[in-house]
Amino acid sequence: MMKMKGRLLKMNAQLTSPISYSLPVGDSNISMNDLMNHPIRFSFDNEIYCIDCGKKTYKSFNQGMCYPCFQSSPLASECIIHPEKCQAHLGIGRDMEWERKYHLTPQIVYLALTAGAKVGITRKPQIPNRWIDQGAIKTIVLAETPNRYLAGMIEVSLKKVISDKTHWQKMLKNDIDHSIDLYELKQQMISYLSSDLQHYVVDDSQVTSLEFPVVEFPQKIKSLSFDKQSVIEGTLTGIKGQYLMFDTHFVLNVRKHQGYVVSM
Repeated sequence: MMKMKGRLLKMNAQLTSPISYSLPVGDSNISMNDLMNHPIRFSFDNEIYCIDCGKKTYKSFNQGMCYPCFQSSPLASECIIHPEKCQAHLGIGRDMEWERKYHLTPQIVYLALTAGAKVGITRKPQIPNRWIDQGAIKTIVLAETPNRYLAGMIEVSLKKVISDKTHWQKMLKNDIDHSIDLYELKQQMISYLSSDLQHYVVDDSQVTSLEFPVVEFPQKIKSLSFDKQSVIEGTLTGIKGQYLMFDTHFVLNVRKHQGYVVSM
C-alpha cells in the first residue's frame, strides 16, 4: 500500500499513447497510469495554501489562490478569461515583467475536438499541455500571433460561429461528434476573419490526435469536491483532462483543488 501527504497541484502530462499522467502530492510525483484499476482514497486535511504566494487560506479562489492574490496576481487578471482585453502590448498590466514573459510572447489559436468543436488560445510552449488539460481528442493549429491581445481578437471573431467552451460532462462521457473534420473547419473559420487577422493564420494541415488512459467512460457524471466532503475514494477507471474518473461514476477535478492538503 502506498501512502503520501501534501499539497495537490494539477497533474503533469506527457503526449504518449496513451497520455502519461503524474500527480504532484507534496514532495511526491505519482504515476497515475500505474494506478489504473486500483483503489484510491483521498482525505482532505482541512488546510489550503495559495499556489501563488504560498500563504494559508481559508478558501480557494480561481483554482488555488488566496483572495489577495486573486485580486492582485497577473494569474487572475481579466485577460486570462478574456484575452481580447489584454493591454500588455500597450504597456499596461498587473505585472509587466510577468506580462512580457507570458502575454507578449507567441500565442497559438487552435481548434479542438473535445465533445464538439471549440476554439482556444494558449502560449506556444503550452502546446500540447493545454490540449491535454482540455480533454481534446484532436486539435489543429489555426493561427500564431505575437501577443495575447491579437489571439484574443481572433477568438472573439470566431466565437460568433463556434464555441470557446468545453462541454466537460460530454467530454468525460466520451460523447463526441466524430463527424467534425478539423481541417475543413479550419478553412471555414479563416473566412470569418478580417484580412488583417488572416495575416496570422498558419499554413499547416497537421491534425494532432490524443489518446487518454481510460478503462471505462462513465455514463453519468457527478463531480466531487473537498469543499463538500473530506474523503473521496474509488477505483480509478480513467483520466481525461484534469479529471480523475472513478468506478462510482464520480469525477474529481484535480486542478480545482490545487493547494489543498490531502493524504492519499
